[in-house]
Amino acid sequence: MSNLGTGFDPIGIVIDWLDACRERRLEDLLALYADHATLDCCSGERFVGGSGLLRYWSAKLRGATAAAFELEEILIEQDCIRLDYRDYDGSAVSTKFWFDAEGSITRTLCVPLGRKSARFKAA
Repeated sequence: MSNLGTGFDPIGIVIDWLDACRERRLEDLLALYADHATLDCCSGERFVGGSGLLRYWSAKLRGATAAAFELEEILIEQDCIRLDYRDYDGSAVSTKFWFDAEGSITRTLCVPLGRKSARFKAA
């Protein structure tokens, strides 16, 4: 994914997203999403728009463990940014982020990471 000509830094936005999660800043986290964004969760559930994201993130941030939101790795993929990290409950997950032209997150897709993938730590 290239940010040439877009006027925003997708990796920077993902770092802001992770920081907002880590610091339990719900309003800042929600502000990173587009109005009609979708969040596809590891559980198979889909959350859509502001009300769906609020419902999802309120519970996750409230129930976050001490090991939550630890960075493992950030990768640039062909059409998105992939973040490997520790989820709210400390489990290893990978979330892909897609953006609109203004730099708002339009979609996230989360999948569990296997043990082999989780061993690669960010420097």
